Amino acid sequence: MKEIADDQKRKQGEVVYWMKKYGILRRTRSDAIYKKRNPHGDPFRVKPMLIAEEFFLLGLGIGLYWEEGTKKDSGSVRLGNTDPGLIAQFINFLETVFEIDKNKLRFGLQIFSDIDKDVARGFWKNHLNISDSQFQKVVITPARSIGTYREKSKYGVLTLYFGNKKLRNILCKMIELLQTS
Repeated sequence: MKEIADDQKRKQGEVVYWMKKYGILRRTRSDAIYKKRNPHGDPFRVKPMLIAEEFFLLGLGIGLYWEEGTKKDSGSVRLGNTDPGLIAQFINFLETVFEIDKNKLRFGLQIFSDIDKDVARGFWKNHLNISDSQFQKVVITPARSIGTYREKSKYGVLTLYFGNKKLRNILCKMIELLQTS
């Protein structure tokens, strides 16, 4: 509303008055922020028609998010794992079913202190064909002792981030529908 008031060279109170008088509903703050950050609409689009292979991918993607994704109240789609094949399939799911731009994905890497961060980062970059600019800061956890984790987490845990609450809500709703059916 402040932007409307500024644009019309009016006080914000006047805008509020006229909106109330004519029954014009106001957006919530989160809706207003979302609209401002996405002026051209959602950064994803649900593909209207899926072919058989894409239905399989839809099921796979929902299953992966159900098991490995962060479903708590968050402003983004997040999925973490140590398997590059699993992450690659989830990226494929997002690109195919929701037509997202892969360049808008961000990645966080968590490693133990006895793993070389450049080697781990290079591993993920090569396997997923992603750029340095898509990586956030690498989180290094002190290794308490040499243990069996080295075989399971040789290159750390990669977390994929797609900063869109609407898409996260769609995925959570799909999971909810599966739970109740």
